[in-house]
Amino acid sequence: MQKTVALIQMDIAYGQPEANRKKVEEKIAQAMEQQPDLIMLPELWDTGYDLTRLDEIADDHGQTNKSFLQGLARKHQVSVIGGSVSNREETGTYNTLYAFDPSGKQTAEYKKVHLFRLMEEEKYLKAGNQEGVFQWDGLLCAAAICYDIRFPEWIRKMMLRGAHVLFVPAEWPEPRLSHWRHLLISRAVENQCYVVACNRAGKDPKNTFAGHSMVVDPWGEVIAEAGEDEEILFADLDLSLVQKVRSTIPVFTDRRPELYE
Repeated sequence: MQKTVALIQMDIAYGQPEANRKKVEEKIAQAMEQQPDLIMLPELWDTGYDLTRLDEIADDHGQTNKSFLQGLARKHQVSVIGGSVSNREETGTYNTLYAFDPSGKQTAEYKKVHLFRLMEEEKYLKAGNQEGVFQWDGLLCAAAICYDIRFPEWIRKMMLRGAHVLFVPAEWPEPRLSHWRHLLISRAVENQCYVVACNRAGKDPKNTFAGHSMVVDPWGEVIAEAGEDEEILFADLDLSLVQKVRSTIPVFTDRRPELYE
């Protein structure tokens, strides 16, 4: 099975959801000129890390952003991994990923599990506690958000469900770019899966972000990588390669989980 993905590596207007929705709409229209099967956005593309104002600017139950993304998926007949957005619920505000199929049907909701203290997420956001496993066109996939990739046991738990692709939206800062690259490649190699990771570009008042959105194949080869600036990154996935790699080096069969506890 061959699939083409488009990663929208964009700068984000700090704390300006309406401006960001307008930009996303334009970027998705631009990406569709090459007719990808799936489009992916970065983490917190609606608000950026304007965390102190989330009570004011976060989306109530994700309603506005879900409707917006659903409409774009349906309009362009494309699957959308909606990066993540600020989602305000009764229990608090969550960093939440939504995904939609080309008909506009919601296929995934994942709330970031590991909150990043260096950017004070734990002060303003609530952590999720559910796995991010979902179906993309009949293929099992998984989602993680940014800091989550530093927890291989969490990623492996989801990949043991049989997922073939790990989608990772992020706002990864530039000083740790080398960690970003090494961690994504490691997650691909150890789980023998594709890793499709969309980072943001640009700056906010406190951070400079790394860009370098990446697609890594199940052998750990980087098959596409963006630079530091805004870019739409395209990559072709040969999804039959996942099973070939897993058959060649049967890591999942050879596990001895009784020794790991």
